[in-house]
Amino acid sequence: MKKVILSIEGMTCSACSNGLEKYLNKQEGIKEATVNLVMNNASIEYDEKRLNLNDLDRFVKEAGFKSLGTDTFEFEQKQSSKEKYKLIVTTILSIIILYISMSHMVGLPTIPYLNMMNYPLNYAIVLLVLTSIVLILGAHVLRNGIKNLLHKTPNMDTLVTIGAFASFLYSIYGTIMIIKGQKSYVESLYYESSAIVLFFIQIGKYIENKNKNKTKEALKSLVTITPKNAVVIRQGAEWKVTIDEIKKGDIVMCKPGEKVAVDGTVIDGVSHIDESFITGESIPVKKEIGNKVIAGSINYEGTIMYKAEKIGKESTVSEIVKLVVEATNTKAPIAKIADKISGYFVPAIILIAVASFIIWYVISKELAFAINIFVSILVIACPCSLGLATPLAIVIGSGLCSKKGILVKSSEVLENAHKIKTAVFDKTGTLTKGNLSVSKIYNYSDEEDNEIIRQVASIEKNSEHPIGKAIVSYANDMNTKLEKTTDFRAISGAGVYSKIGDNEYFIGNKKLMLDNYIKISNEADEINLAEKGNSILFVSKNSKLIALIGVKDTIRENTKDTIQKLKNKNIEVVMLTGDNEKTAKYIAEEIGIDNVIANVKPKEKAKKIKELKEKGLVLMCGDGINDSVSLISADIGVSISNGTDVAIDSAEVVLMNDNLSKINDLIYISNKTIRNIKQNLFWAFFYNVCMIPIAMGILSGFGITLNPMIAALAMTLSSLTVVLNALRLKRLNNNK
Repeated sequence: MKKVILSIEGMTCSACSNGLEKYLNKQEGIKEATVNLVMNNASIEYDEKRLNLNDLDRFVKEAGFKSLGTDTFEFEQKQSSKEKYKLIVTTILSIIILYISMSHMVGLPTIPYLNMMNYPLNYAIVLLVLTSIVLILGAHVLRNGIKNLLHKTPNMDTLVTIGAFASFLYSIYGTIMIIKGQKSYVESLYYESSAIVLFFIQIGKYIENKNKNKTKEALKSLVTITPKNAVVIRQGAEWKVTIDEIKKGDIVMCKPGEKVAVDGTVIDGVSHIDESFITGESIPVKKEIGNKVIAGSINYEGTIMYKAEKIGKESTVSEIVKLVVEATNTKAPIAKIADKISGYFVPAIILIAVASFIIWYVISKELAFAINIFVSILVIACPCSLGLATPLAIVIGSGLCSKKGILVKSSEVLENAHKIKTAVFDKTGTLTKGNLSVSKIYNYSDEEDNEIIRQVASIEKNSEHPIGKAIVSYANDMNTKLEKTTDFRAISGAGVYSKIGDNEYFIGNKKLMLDNYIKISNEADEINLAEKGNSILFVSKNSKLIALIGVKDTIRENTKDTIQKLKNKNIEVVMLTGDNEKTAKYIAEEIGIDNVIANVKPKEKAKKIKELKEKGLVLMCGDGINDSVSLISADIGVSISNGTDVAIDSAEVVLMNDNLSKINDLIYISNKTIRNIKQNLFWAFFYNVCMIPIAMGILSGFGITLNPMIAALAMTLSSLTVVLNALRLKRLNNNK
């Protein structure tokens, strides 16, 4: 068996990907095919003895799509400007068509020589030409509607296609009758219905396609995490090479401030390395001989030599890319409400129209009357208001979210946020700010705390270590004037030494104190700081311990209140972090989270998300590269605005002001939006359902038949009701 990933052109919705997937899996020689709508590709496992790539390309073509060959995962920079210009032209033409058709009905001045009563032929021909252009520009929607019907998976596109074609063809018939001199047919033209319905659908398609490339952007960002170049030791000399030139077994040098180029094992040197993008742990990890290093992590201090072990597709970063692709592949598409309804509505309307045509032709023996009945049913069922029902409420709901600082990228978020059963949070950078700060000072000297900080910050300003930077930042916040230092020396893996005037200072970990014979007799304070999740900085002056400084990550504002509100909604709250269990549990206890899963890597995070999804919909909130797979694996991925680009691109929701309480606002708005959509769908069908019996000719025995003006009025009222109801969403109060 052989496996290949083909790039596919022509997929626009879940019905497309589902149809193609079903068709491929029916073919002999294909063991399994999985179609990924987000990545626009198909992963196919096949018997290479029976099939080749040409056969696979042929199968894709037979299903109505185009194979672009093996997917090279080249990422597009921007959505094609061609689609944007097509939408602009469609918008302009639709407005013109609507004005020509409706201006006389609302008392607006008509365009000269296009008055429907005085110049019916001009009126009909101009609308025919303009509508034809709109149909050509929206041909992809119409093609998709036909394909879905052929694949027995009718959706919104199918409904639009039938309605648009029925209106358009009947209008052409009316135009022909006008040419023959029967001017009364000018009131039986439905060109505007075809154009406007197609226009609304194309707006929705454009927005969806614009957001669909976010995952690809996330993958591109992941690939660029690793440096382009590195220094390797060959034949005793240093050689600067590109990352692609590094081979397994090469000895690679990494200096302070540089990124690790490939995964490997340290063979010389000691340093602290920031691996937070993988592990989620905010405090840099000490690396010495025998320890593993990960490509993309940052070396803070000390030069290290490491042996290259995992390169290219074997690296940890490449593994995350693979996991992201797999996550998008296995994520079940959420059917749109309108698509679900149209799955029943389309066949029912077609059946009613065909049955009515046959019955009336048999009864009346008049083909023209039977055709009129057939087309009238399809026209009155034309889903103009249905096309508005969901998108309009979603747009308004998204606008409400934006006003609250919640960027929603997908309509599925608003459809599902109110149904979540589990809310999962990363710790570092999400529940906490991700920045180290001074939390506690134990002062054993005769000097003030501020003076201790001033001395330590004066020395640490020369250091690149994150803890040192936290001390300097703390001093700057107090507007502390720093002193001049001399003889500064970084002690790899331990701390720093320096002098201020004649005073000698050692600042670092406990080992640094013991190595320099500095007595430590304050173990209770040390234990207290450690139990509260602090990294501890020991400060000695002239061989005497003068202070312990606790440095730790701080919890975000409103976090505790956010967690409590989620629990009040009977939503299970879980902390999922790569940080150590002791620190994670301390933070969790402080903010009220009972369920803690710690020491997990990106792949394990995604696995935990999948396990939690068995209980119901899962929302995942994270900020780092290590969260990207989990964000995509969850039903709803939420990132904060100062998170990594990868996390933001992978998430479907971005909290623009980093306020976690906005998650509760999102749930509230989702609940109200879905309720509004259901009301809209009712009104979208109410008038149509009332008018369809008349269109069927049921009341013709009483002299009541469908008048084109009544049909137009019904569709207008239906759309107007939907619009007004959707606008009610704007009056939503804040979530209490």
